[in-house]
Amino acid sequence: MAEQIEANAHLFTEKQLKICKGLLEERQAHVFSHWPKLGSNDSEKIKLVEQIESCDDGYPGGLRKYIENARKLLEESREGKNAFDGWEPAVPKGERVEYASETHREYERVGVREAKRTAFVLVAGGLGERLGYKGIKVRLPVERATGESYLGLYVKSILALQDCESVGGGISDDAAGGADAIMKKIDIPLAIMTSEDTHALTLELLETSDYFGAKKSQIHLMKQEKVPCLCDNDAHLALNDDDKYVLQTKPHGHGDVHSLLHQSGLLAKWKDIGIEWVTFFQDTNSLVFRVIPGALGVSKKNDFEFNSLCVPRKAKEAVGGIAQLTHKDGSRMTINVEYNQLDPLLRATTSPEGDVNDETGFSPYPGNINQLIIKLEPYEKQLAKTGGAIEEFVNPKYKDDTKTTFKSPTRLECMMQDYPKSLSKSASIGFTVFDNWVGYSPVKNSPEDGKRKFDDKQPTHTATSGEFEFYNCQAKILRLAGANVPEPKLSVQKYNDMQFPIGPKCVLSPTFGCTFDEIKQKIGHNVSMTENSVLILEGNVHLENVKIDGSVHIKALNGAKIALKDCEIKNKGWSWNAVANAAEETARLCGFVVVKLETASLTRDYDCITTVLDTLM
Repeated sequence: MAEQIEANAHLFTEKQLKICKGLLEERQAHVFSHWPKLGSNDSEKIKLVEQIESCDDGYPGGLRKYIENARKLLEESREGKNAFDGWEPAVPKGERVEYASETHREYERVGVREAKRTAFVLVAGGLGERLGYKGIKVRLPVERATGESYLGLYVKSILALQDCESVGGGISDDAAGGADAIMKKIDIPLAIMTSEDTHALTLELLETSDYFGAKKSQIHLMKQEKVPCLCDNDAHLALNDDDKYVLQTKPHGHGDVHSLLHQSGLLAKWKDIGIEWVTFFQDTNSLVFRVIPGALGVSKKNDFEFNSLCVPRKAKEAVGGIAQLTHKDGSRMTINVEYNQLDPLLRATTSPEGDVNDETGFSPYPGNINQLIIKLEPYEKQLAKTGGAIEEFVNPKYKDDTKTTFKSPTRLECMMQDYPKSLSKSASIGFTVFDNWVGYSPVKNSPEDGKRKFDDKQPTHTATSGEFEFYNCQAKILRLAGANVPEPKLSVQKYNDMQFPIGPKCVLSPTFGCTFDEIKQKIGHNVSMTENSVLILEGNVHLENVKIDGSVHIKALNGAKIALKDCEIKNKGWSWNAVANAAEETARLCGFVVVKLETASLTRDYDCITTVLDTLM
């Protein structure tokens, strides 16, 4: 096939020719074997070679390194090699934090400060196909009371942290940074990892929403490229069945976020403006910013280079667990171990009973939710050594027990949480656990998949559960702040044939409060709601002696302050009515429509102080 490459050399750049010749040396002649004689299908040849070049550029070390890694991993898969052979697990160092406790509030006060020198990274490369949603997941509404999208909530949460002043006191100079107490204000950066499927749509959403109030310069999009598929154990690259001038490709996994950050040059730019932490979060977890400030405080206090946000995990639950692994050669790493690997590993090493609950009722190995906080300076140095490459795995589906033929082409994959595998055993790695109700409510399953999980008494992780869990979280925070807010009760209505705990529908905008202290100082005495009420608070709003029986939306913008005092609000309110097979997409996903009967609303959008007394209708 070298002759065919040489014969068509005039079509390609020197760089492209070098890549193609490298593929021939890696026994990939079949990629070019179908090329007709000189002068035929030249545009198709160029298309293929440009795709090959793109794949080569997108992988640390290029395609030859990808093929080399693939052959090694495919051989290990065929032999059934145990990835954890020689490793012994133990519970790593970490913190279990009770939200709204004094310990948590201290961590938050430190964390608010650290947030002002934190860059955020949103991993948002997927479409909503698994949900049964046609668009990008970050466009989905978090809740139907305001219709705020996930991306809108995230950007506004970052802006709220940017503007937030820590309240409540009690931070020592050492905890807060000592002599470094006066900081220049930074426009907190947000990088978003997109894919070919989501890049243009994410940019469109940002532009049509005026970047949700952020500066355009604050937000940077990084597009993830796909990697070639492999059709056999010798890592031959797979061509498209319908077009032999196209390589079959698939996503490489969210671990690519590290190489993209390295290649983008963002880390150096962030360090130059005073950024010290990088926080990674997922595309549809509406609660994550309720726990990020506290987790940043934990990272600061413990000087963690890598901090995994976690939730309590029942033994053998189908969630990966964070474990410290020590090898018989003395090497050590703290990483996520998938649940189906953790129990056998424990049985084979330190615990004959495997993964079991301790006196807390949960496994000592906390549940990984892929929200990560990494210290910037050592992170940048490590990526400079590795190029951002993350240890990979392969999961081919074999036709039979001989493990010689695949059912369909496979590819190498990598996961963002495996970054610590590249670190030395001296690296300070830990975890921070918050309860699910306040930190973890992913939306990733279709109504049909959710119903199966509901029947199995598992969390459904649907758009329906995500919305009600969002309201319930805000309501519980209000209860903890001193308001009389009813506990949620199992719904009488079924939504997509599922029932959920439902209480008052509370929406606390990030502008109302991004820390517990900030919220608590705005909730005065004798604030109460009925179980069917709706409360939406935006901006600098204070409540004192307020009784709500209905729906109310209070919005203070642009420096305004609203003090709602000695008020009784009573109206017909709103209802969440179950529907089946709705034509409108989000109604179908959620299984309901919101009927807004009556609303008491008040908006102030200029620099003023308004005190509202008596009855607001």
